Amino acid sequence: MPKMKTRRSAKKRFKRTGTGKIMRRKAFLGHLMETKSGTRKRRLKRAVVVDGVDKRRVRDMLGE
Repeated sequence: MPKMKTRRSAKKRFKRTGTGKIMRRKAFLGHLMETKSGTRKRRLKRAVVVDGVDKRRVRDMLGE
């Protein structure tokens, strides 16, 4: 049985921390920035931990 290949799109979107958590970026930061307040843009810049319900799916996409 050959090795499973990593989904390259997932590899670009998710990062694993030193403690093993999977981090992701928030949505809605790509365009139409003039209408969004500075506070909202600052909060959207932060990375967040992937929810527990999606963790298994993300791990499978990363080939782990």
